[in-house]
Amino acid sequence: MGETDIAARLAEPFGNFPQIIADNAARLGDAVAMRDDDGELTWAELGHRVERIAARLAEDGLEPGQSVALLGYSSIPYALVFLAAVRACGVAAPLTTSASPDQLAGMACDSGAKHIFIDRAKLNELGEDCFPGMARIVLDEELDGWMAEEGATAPAFEPEPGDPFNIIYSSGTTGVPKGIVHSHQMRWRQFATTAASWIENGLPVRTLASTPLYSNTTMVAFLPPLLAGGTVRVMGKFATTKWLEYAQADRTTVTMLVPVQYQRLMRERHFDDFDLSALQLKYCTSAPFSAELKREVLDRMPGALIEIYSMTEGGVVCLLEAHKFPDKLHTVGRPAPGSELKVLDDDDRPVAPGTPGNLIGRSQTMMSGYKNQPDKTREGYWTDPETGEVWQRMGDIGRVDTDGFVELVGRAKDMIISGGFNIFPVDLEGELLKEEDVVEAAVIGVPSERWGETPVGFVTLAPDARAPEQIREAVNARLGKTQRLAQLHAIDDMPRSHIGKLLKTDLRDEARRRGLPG
Repeated sequence: MGETDIAARLAEPFGNFPQIIADNAARLGDAVAMRDDDGELTWAELGHRVERIAARLAEDGLEPGQSVALLGYSSIPYALVFLAAVRACGVAAPLTTSASPDQLAGMACDSGAKHIFIDRAKLNELGEDCFPGMARIVLDEELDGWMAEEGATAPAFEPEPGDPFNIIYSSGTTGVPKGIVHSHQMRWRQFATTAASWIENGLPVRTLASTPLYSNTTMVAFLPPLLAGGTVRVMGKFATTKWLEYAQADRTTVTMLVPVQYQRLMRERHFDDFDLSALQLKYCTSAPFSAELKREVLDRMPGALIEIYSMTEGGVVCLLEAHKFPDKLHTVGRPAPGSELKVLDDDDRPVAPGTPGNLIGRSQTMMSGYKNQPDKTREGYWTDPETGEVWQRMGDIGRVDTDGFVELVGRAKDMIISGGFNIFPVDLEGELLKEEDVVEAAVIGVPSERWGETPVGFVTLAPDARAPEQIREAVNARLGKTQRLAQLHAIDDMPRSHIGKLLKTDLRDEARRRGLPG
């Protein structure tokens, strides 16, 4: 079976993901399938190990649709267990490494997993008593001895479209994060077409995945390359120099980075010393990506740049081919084929073109729902009263221009209502970033006796910057009276999640500690 046959199967409406991986392993043999910080694995080795891990899971009584929990930094063993869980008719359930011990215990319980695969570093952090009642396998020490004997295979598995593939736990929340369930059909629709297009276009697929494997973001650089028979490099922790060294040595052609990673690469003083000429395709998602940063990335990094806007839960998928639309860098692009978008007011009525409103979307890549939380699942949906069609509330406020490009104004929960006027933090953040002293900016609303809420800004500053008060005065001079910043504070670093999302909840906590607005 050749590459052309694989591409034809990937073009089908539905297929068997684990079988494609097994067939790639059989045909590619000694070609490198995966690399991590400690070594590499051939396609033949990947195929055998996935089968042996899946066989042992089956021997241990893993039931169809039962979760297999993973916790640790990205590595080859972690990736193998993820693939083997799916191969064994189970569900991959990666847990968020940055979560608290109580949250991790809650996620493990919520997933219904019988097994937890954990790396030594995380086990040392949590202690030997963590996850009582679960079969615990230390990924970087015990996996080789735990898996079934050489040559073992798991029972045959033909997935149904609605079978669960994985659970991705949400981030940036208090309490136990919600488990977002994706089906085999959803993952196939999402990634098979991408893999087929890479093969058909003759793209040599060598990807560099530098965000954690518990994140939905990382799947773009992890799952499609394996379907396409390429090579995947996973990084345990992102560091600019290490990323550049890997990209140069591997001749990386495809990568996925979040905005803060692009920003750090652009600031790396040795960036221009590395040969990145093999790069053909760069993706970005998960957080706001400023037009200025997109422009710098286009100027300094080779290859196409595609921004993806969506949610782990699904909804609309927007794509911005930044290299083709340099005048639209302030947007997140247009809805992709198969995606639909509506912009509604707070009463769920359509708004006039160009007017900001709540984004509602749907596509072929919608979640099956939140694990064990049907009420929360329904809360996130909007049902069209005329057709009964189910759409996903995106949680963002945005507007659509005359060309159909979508501009995000802000998160619905972050909108500030001051004196009865709606203030969108992104507008104020944009003005702050025009000041050459400002490196990063974030604006939140804080309680105000006079106005209900009032905007307060936080910034990280360049060396020898002016005082925050001077910057605030300069920015306020350009703003309308209802938009002006009550205060501006300099901080050393913006609080972010492991995949670079700005945590405004942490800034609100900081504002409360400071007694703002005062």
